[in-house]
Amino acid sequence: MLINAKVWIRRPAPSFSQISTDTRNMHFEDSSSVTLLFKFWDVHGPAGMVLSVVVVLLLTVFYELLKVWKAGLDEAPVSRPTPPSSTESLGSSSPLESSQSEASLTPLDRTSAPEKSWLMHTLQTCVHVVQVTLGYLLMLCVMSYNVWIFLAVIVGSLIGYFLAFPLLGKF
Repeated sequence: MLINAKVWIRRPAPSFSQISTDTRNMHFEDSSSVTLLFKFWDVHGPAGMVLSVVVVLLLTVFYELLKVWKAGLDEAPVSRPTPPSSTESLGSSSPLESSQSEASLTPLDRTSAPEKSWLMHTLQTCVHVVQVTLGYLLMLCVMSYNVWIFLAVIVGSLIGYFLAFPLLGKF
């Protein structure tokens, strides 16, 4: 008769230097050297940092404008035929001529409304994907823990919202 016995071997706990091999600091720094998003966006020096701050700021402004445009697309009605106005029926003498019939309530072009709705939904989906992708990229920029990049995202959001908010009422 064989008995399966598990043998537990105790190993010493690894030291802290063996656990963590990442040397990144997990606090904000005001350094002028940072790697943003990709290896090719490696910033060394004040001129590169200023250019990176401007690019991140513009991306954030674009993100805020995209949010407002998406909100306008969500509220945009699908074009429907308008019922005849009351001024057109003022000259009629018969009550039947002034009332709306079933024919005036049905859409005139039955193929264009679903097609426009489908195209609008496709456009809304594309705008949503771009907005989400840009939002995550900006979040990763902030996660570089660079003070200047963080401030660029905050100021870009402020400028973008300030510019885009008046446009919200126009949709």
